Order: sequence, then structure tokens, then C-alpha cells
Amino acid sequence: MSLQESYNTLTVEINNKVAHIVLNRPDELNSMNVDFWHEFPSVIQEINHQSAARAIVISSTGKHFSAGMDLAVFSANNNDDNIELGRKHEQLRRLVLKLQDCFNVLETVRMPVLVAIQGGCIGGAVDMVTAADCRYCTSDAFFSIEETKLGMTADVGTLQRLPKLISIGLVKELAYTGRRMPAAEAKQAGLVNQVYDDHGSMLSAVLGIAAEMAARSPLAVAGCKEMINYARDHSVADSLNYMSVWQSGMFQPQNDMMEIFTAKAQKREPQFAELLQIDPTKIF
Repeated sequence: MSLQESYNTLTVEINNKVAHIVLNRPDELNSMNVDFWHEFPSVIQEINHQSAARAIVISSTGKHFSAGMDLAVFSANNNDDNIELGRKHEQLRRLVLKLQDCFNVLETVRMPVLVAIQGGCIGGAVDMVTAADCRYCTSDAFFSIEETKLGMTADVGTLQRLPKLISIGLVKELAYTGRRMPAAEAKQAGLVNQVYDDHGSMLSAVLGIAAEMAARSPLAVAGCKEMINYARDHSVADSLNYMSVWQSGMFQPQNDMMEIFTAKAQKREPQFAELLQIDPTKIF
């Protein structure tokens, strides 16, 4: 694939159909500066558009996963004092929507997104990881809705997605206080799938889980992601109805299912066709 070779805030490597994106500003605690907000959604979308991987793993470097929004981002749009108040606030609303879209891509891309978290996962980083499909962490990890301590309300997805993952009472406690939720509590609450002793063992395990996902039919896995996310936001009746529509169009047993049966008979691993690439510049 022809992903950009270098980024200012992250690195990307694709092996055996698994893309590994690494936040790479450890000296700045992987805080999310202006470059990050351009690069992160861009690389996720590019992987999706090119069908370059069947699973994505996001990890980080240094002591902490991410300290959240870099304070420089807050001052990046402060040179608009002479703008009429209504128009200024309309512009701010569009900025918030753009920031939300940077993490919405984790839900809208066709492949699973897994996040491996060490140390602090703070503020905007919680917005990010709650948009992923699966979360894993080290025993020293902690999660903090830090925005409350800064005198603001978290606005990039935490308050919308976290109540779908853990109890709403616990979400309210975390949001109102801004306290740290340690790894053991996060596991007990269902926020993370598993806790590991150290960063190395976590990465090895998570990349292994991603490899298992990548070995399955990409169409079947994409269907699972679509249906589970839809069911989260709709009634059971609506979700069952949508499932029938999806299955009537996407389920083609003569292709992937027959390949699985054939591969078993021939004692080999099944080989699946990739999902078609997406060209966002074209309508037809």
C-alpha cells in the first residue's frame, strides 16, 4: 500500500493484514497536538479506503498512552476576538464536530480497531479509546475524564460512548469527579477486555488477537461490526430487521463459506478476497 512514509505524531506498520499504529510523542506524553488531529483520522481512513489491513491495533510509546488534548490546540483558534459572537460560536461548534469526526472514524471503518493502553489514558484519549472496538491495558493503566478538572465538559465522545460500555452511575461519578479509574476497576466494570502485567506482554497478546480477526472473512467481520454497532444504538426489533436486510445482500455462501469448507478438506488455511477499495474522490 502507499501510505505516507512518515508522520509527526505516529508511526504505521502493516504486517500479515494487521495495521499497527503507534502514537510516537513519548516526551510530550503523546498529547494530541494539531498535527495529531490531521494525521490520526487520515491514516485510519487511508487503511480503510485501500483495504490495506483487516484489523487495526493502536498502541503508544513511553510511560503513558496519552495525556489527551495538547493545550496548544486550545489556543490555535483564539485569534478571532473581532468576530461577531454568534458567528464565532457557530465556528466553535463546527470545530467540535470536526474533532468528534477524528474518532468517529474508528467506528465507521470496516475493520476492527483494538487499543493497547499503558499508563495514563486521560481526557481526549478516553474519547479515542471508547470509540474503538476492543480495549486492553497494562496493570499500571488508569483512565481519567480530566476535562472536569479543567472546568469544561468532555465533548469528543466520552460522555456519549462510555455509558454504552459501563454503568451510567459509574460514568457519572467519573465525569463529575474527574478521578482516576485504575486498570483493575476498568476490567471489573467492563471497559477493558483484559489486563496485562507489562507493555510487552500486552502488545504481543493484542497483536495476536488482531491476527486472529484478520484470519477470518473480512466481509463477515465487517458485518459483525456493522450489526453490533447498529444494535447498540437501536431497538432489538430494528436491529433484527436490519440484520435480515444485511444478510439478504451480503451473505454469499458460495464464496467465503465454501472457501472455508474447501480449505478444511484440503487441510490448509482459507484464503479470502479483500473488501473492495474505496475511492472517496469518485461517485461512480
